[in-house]
Amino acid sequence: MRSRTYEIVFVGQAGAAVRAEFDDCQITTSPGATTLRAELPDQAALIGLMLRIDNLRLEVMHVFLLPPPAT
Repeated sequence: MRSRTYEIVFVGQAGAAVRAEFDDCQITTSPGATTLRAELPDQAALIGLMLRIDNLRLEVMHVFLLPPPAT
């Protein structure tokens, strides 16, 4: 199974402490939101990432599965 790339958007702009928790993700911020982009090998890894977000009590707005790159 190929890895898949996900974007998870949560409310608020991530500060240094939150960014440190997700140093394995690409992080971008916009006014009022933070987006994590991660390439994950399987559903278990996605669940693990979502649990990390939940443990920090971050409010998830969207979860997107990105299409694979065109070949």
